[in-house]
Amino acid sequence: MARDATTGELQSIPALLARNARDFGAMPAFREKEFGIWQSWTWAQTADEIRSMALGLMTLGIERGDHVAIIGRNRPALYWSMVAAQMCGAVPVPLYQDAVAEEMAYVLEHCGARFVICGDQEQVDKVLEVQDRVTGIDQIAYLDKRGMRKYDHSHMNALADIAAEGRAAHYRFDAELDARAAELTYDHTCVMLYTSGTTGKPKGVVLSNRNIIETSKNSAKFDHLKRDDEVLAYLPMAWVGDFIFSVGQAFWTGFTVNCPENASTMMTDLREIGPTYFFAPPRVFEGQLTNVMIRMEDAGRIKKRMFDHYMEVARRVGPAILDGKPVSGMDRFRYWLGNVLVYGPLKNTLGFSRVRVGYTAGEAIGPEIFDFYRSLGINLKQLYGQTEASVFITQQPDGEVRSDTVGVPSPGVEVKIADNGEVFYRSPGTFVEYYKNADSTASTKDAEGWVATGDAGFFEEGTGHLRIIDRAKDVGKMADGRLFAPKYVENKLKFYPNILEAVVFGADRDMCTAFINIDLTAVGNWAERNNIAYASYQELSQHPQVLETVAGHVEEVNKSVAADPMLAGCQIHRFLILHKELDADDGELTRTRKVRRNIIAEKFADLIDALYGGKDEIYTETEVTYEDGRKGKIKATLTIRDAKVERPAERMAAE
Repeated sequence: MARDATTGELQSIPALLARNARDFGAMPAFREKEFGIWQSWTWAQTADEIRSMALGLMTLGIERGDHVAIIGRNRPALYWSMVAAQMCGAVPVPLYQDAVAEEMAYVLEHCGARFVICGDQEQVDKVLEVQDRVTGIDQIAYLDKRGMRKYDHSHMNALADIAAEGRAAHYRFDAELDARAAELTYDHTCVMLYTSGTTGKPKGVVLSNRNIIETSKNSAKFDHLKRDDEVLAYLPMAWVGDFIFSVGQAFWTGFTVNCPENASTMMTDLREIGPTYFFAPPRVFEGQLTNVMIRMEDAGRIKKRMFDHYMEVARRVGPAILDGKPVSGMDRFRYWLGNVLVYGPLKNTLGFSRVRVGYTAGEAIGPEIFDFYRSLGINLKQLYGQTEASVFITQQPDGEVRSDTVGVPSPGVEVKIADNGEVFYRSPGTFVEYYKNADSTASTKDAEGWVATGDAGFFEEGTGHLRIIDRAKDVGKMADGRLFAPKYVENKLKFYPNILEAVVFGADRDMCTAFINIDLTAVGNWAERNNIAYASYQELSQHPQVLETVAGHVEEVNKSVAADPMLAGCQIHRFLILHKELDADDGELTRTRKVRRNIIAEKFADLIDALYGGKDEIYTETEVTYEDGRKGKIKATLTIRDAKVERPAERMAAE
């Protein structure tokens, strides 16, 4: 096994795999639920499976430096294929499984993938659809054999067959495979991950073994991650967070990675596994909270009153108890009773009973949502990171967790704030380069290794905690010079279960306005309870009572925003509810559900003009993409509502 000459550290994921198989080979490494039954593989079995795949890839002619695309949902065999590619000296390139053919074609062509490993027939079909536009694809492999019998297999094989061929041919390739694995160093590429592309074409972020292993080691030590921890791998394999948690930290610590059966069973599988280490982007926590609130609306009067009473206790003292701060004996008793009657059963329903460390990142989470989970006794923290940092830039230490900061620099990370407020960092996790994009690499990372995050923020005096205001390009000024930070307001709006997404406008304007997406699950449940019939999302979104309810939410947010003198100018004066959900297939969101503001502003320019033009309603036509890829148009007349705004707190005090 290759080790660093000075530190003695193992220098590749395959080297960590060999150590795990040797030192705790009988411990569970991966689990997968299939047909309702959990299957398990030990580290020794995992090492055997990966080696067989690697030998099979050798029989197909894989070379050092080849790029291997992996497309599919979270499954042990697809994670193993990444490590098998690394063992052969190749570079794994995971893709988003819900990417449309055009997005997939760009990445496959850009990275020059010779091998593509697909989860099932759907992914194979997408690759075949774009194969005439992509040069260099030599072999396609697939994991699930269903539906694949009549395909042309001259350059296509089942992954199981490739592994079987590897086992049969091991005498021919054992020595060569061992030589390739042994020559891997910290400076060899570990993985290439593509950015979400909020402002343009995705960029291929090259991450080395040093980036992944050092970051995994430091972050695991920070949160005391151990071999007996459990994680649920359900987020896109193409996302850097999933790679760090399910490969980097998993192979460093030896903890168990659990793969759910499918997206529809994820919540059930989460409860069955009861992970001790859990990560979710804000949208997952928002969705769970929405479901809780819906269930409570449907609950009986006594149950609802008990829930409301004990949640008030939890909000008041729960975070303090979690952080070990002083709380009166009576409040501790009330909280204990609330845990027996409400918090414990609720955590069990959510699958969070055993969570020792929970994280959210990807974008800012609403303070109210964050505080809700911590009040239940769930050790939820925020981290700040990005693909180019191998995830971790800042983390929140135990006992110093707050909803309005993202913590202190992670171990080994340096952070500084530029004169214009932009956050810069450098660390062992700092990416090597953007693949085939020297100009973007140079504009993002300087000669001293400092990386521009594109986010605006500042360090708090006294605590040293970093506060992120917004994306630097999104932070601006109102026409009168007041600060404009849309994400701050959007996150407050998304606390309400009825609101799924919000986009706020106001840069260089005299007031802020907003687009809002209702949450169809929450609002549909309300409509059902009140016997309100509707035929479509569009019809429900424009219902007078829905508009009135959302107006109330907007005005509550305005009161909260007005209390912050720095951001009081961001109150929303006018809003409309969009006639469609913002969708990644329509280019309005990234695959990680980040808002593409420029595209939305361009696509819905007529609606923005109506908001600022004083109109009460606007007719619009919008092109949409259906699930089968067809294009169509939806037509709607949207109601525009005014919202009451508050005088800023400091102005009222002065008067």
